Amino acid sequence: MMMTTLKIDQQMTANTILPEFSIDVSSSKTTAIYSDVDLQAVLAEVLRKNPDVSLFDYREGLYERLTVQENIKFFHKWFGCQMPLIEILVMFQLQNCTKTALGKCSASEIQRVFFAKHYMTGAAMNVFQDPIHGVDVLTINTFIDMLKLMAQEHKPALVLVSNMEHALLLGEVVYRLQDQGLHELETETKEEQAAAKETTTNLTVEKLFKIPAKVDDKVILFDPTEIDYIESQDGKSSIVINDESFALDSTLAEIEKKLELYGFYRCHRSYIVNLQKVREIITWSKNTYSLKINNKAQSTIPLSRTKIQAIQEIFNLR
Repeated sequence: MMMTTLKIDQQMTANTILPEFSIDVSSSKTTAIYSDVDLQAVLAEVLRKNPDVSLFDYREGLYERLTVQENIKFFHKWFGCQMPLIEILVMFQLQNCTKTALGKCSASEIQRVFFAKHYMTGAAMNVFQDPIHGVDVLTINTFIDMLKLMAQEHKPALVLVSNMEHALLLGEVVYRLQDQGLHELETETKEEQAAAKETTTNLTVEKLFKIPAKVDDKVILFDPTEIDYIESQDGKSSIVINDESFALDSTLAEIEKKLELYGFYRCHRSYIVNLQKVREIITWSKNTYSLKINNKAQSTIPLSRTKIQAIQEIFNLR
């Protein structure tokens, strides 16, 4: 019988307390839990001890001296995978490096071999820890395709991430884990989705405007053109410039209308982006989108499905 509820007892380490919680894990949806790396590490260790859970582990288990195809062939036989070997290679975008020794492959290619190995285990309950950290777009899309296939096969997937954008990209149900407990993040309501289809954005330039943010006991006034984007987490908003965040007193709803005049757009429930800083619109393989920001950090932020048409119209892409 497939497990649908995952219960975690409170765990304590020298520096971290993992709160007790339980979540329903749907067999047709991917669940993502966003947390800091310390809580994630404790949660991963707890899940590793659960005999009903298969925790994706890309730290060991492959053979560097063997070629990609030899690795896949070995695990294909070992786990008794029913999908034809060639289909596995194509599914995980490995057909162009089959004869390459694993030790000579790129980090993204190796990650895709790990994905293939894990898929071939046929595990009923799958947990992944930061699976798309530091990999290329092809590998991210490959992982998303694997999640879709697992959902079709009614095999639940739980993704642990330390990046909010990754949580929103991968999870159909998203939670934030903190010391105080587990909290589900709100998604767009049907009313908001309907309203988004009717929204048109007129960008004009108006009078001088500065955005105040707090840094310790000081108030800094930012020019809108300096800002990459504004994000909201747990009801608190922050201005983001490169990889630095500055606390903002206003909510996204309060600041949204004021910033429209300066080329900003509410691209997601939790994000307002400076459109002048957008370098690329990324389309993932499950009709999910991200915006890549032209800054030193090369940040990516989520773009809601309901907002893609408006963004295309703003940039004259239709």
